[in-house]
Amino acid sequence: MLPDSLLTSPVQVLARTAWGEARGEGREGMQAVMNVIARRAATPCWWGRDIITVCLKPWQFSCWNKNDPNHIKILTVTDNNKQFRDSLELSGQLTAGFLPDLTNRSDHYFNIHSAPPAWAAGNTPECILGNHAFYRLGPYGQEKK
Repeated sequence: MLPDSLLTSPVQVLARTAWGEARGEGREGMQAVMNVIARRAATPCWWGRDIITVCLKPWQFSCWNKNDPNHIKILTVTDNNKQFRDSLELSGQLTAGFLPDLTNRSDHYFNIHSAPPAWAAGNTPECILGNHAFYRLGPYGQEKK
């Protein structure tokens, strides 16, 4: 299990979130999820005020939901896992300010193979990377297109 002290590390929480949400999408997919988290952290509001609170906000990143099958995986993964090592490297780059944004400042995304969430209706994605569509909506939908 993840020691409580790791829940206070932005690098660890960010890496675990991106790995839990997009490890099947490779480095690019995990980076794109990190870009969304960074965008949200840069716009503090209901979804959180920094990397940790954004990632752990209930029902925002499903891998942290206790009923999600990825939840136990993100708590137990170690750097013996290649994708997690990649996620840790990307996380370190993002927190140091050196990770480019692949999503055109997106703050929402969803898997295109699942039912679209209500907020996606009538909006155009900024980009589609792998199996995820990325949107820039703003925290209250003010940037909808």
